[in-house]
Amino acid sequence: MTASVRDNKERSRFELDLGNELAFANYRLTPAAVIITHTETPRALRGRGIASELVRGALDLIRRDGNKVIAGCGFVADYLDKHPDDADLVA
Repeated sequence: MTASVRDNKERSRFELDLGNELAFANYRLTPAAVIITHTETPRALRGRGIASELVRGALDLIRRDGNKVIAGCGFVADYLDKHPDDADLVA
């Protein structure tokens, strides 16, 4: 994909535009970390690595802002388990 993940602060979610569709990851801010609570990929586009791209972009934004992350959903927890290079972000 060539799209980039953006932080929609008004809706407290990271978003990835997919043409007429949108993948997103809801989050909650705490003083200690960003808790990603849910990821959603359009059903017709699942299985294409879009959720992983979304989480990768969200983690890049979290790192850029100097924050930590807490996996509040199973997909993000699995992603972090598979990508130990992001362990520095885990609160």
